[in-house]
Amino acid sequence: MTGTTRSSHDLDPRRRRALVRAWRRGMREMDLVLGGFADAEIDRLSNDEMDQFEAILSVPDTNLFKWVTGEMPVPADYDTPLWGRIIASQGR
Repeated sequence: MTGTTRSSHDLDPRRRRALVRAWRRGMREMDLVLGGFADAEIDRLSNDEMDQFEAILSVPDTNLFKWVTGEMPVPADYDTPLWGRIIASQGR
């Protein structure tokens, strides 16, 4: 997979931007984690979940990678049910 498999034509501008940001992280592993989750879920996220997702998108890839691999604990502000769904989408 080289990028999104989801069309953004039916998304509002906020969700379109988040989808692009999820797939253009800079670290391929995080593209796959966040982009894959966004492809599957972006249209179903509530406004509160979108706030949380955008906050996650603002975290540097090096930190996110450590959270995903368990090398570093997820800070309480980010350890939300949404983060759990992102991790669960990876088959963990």
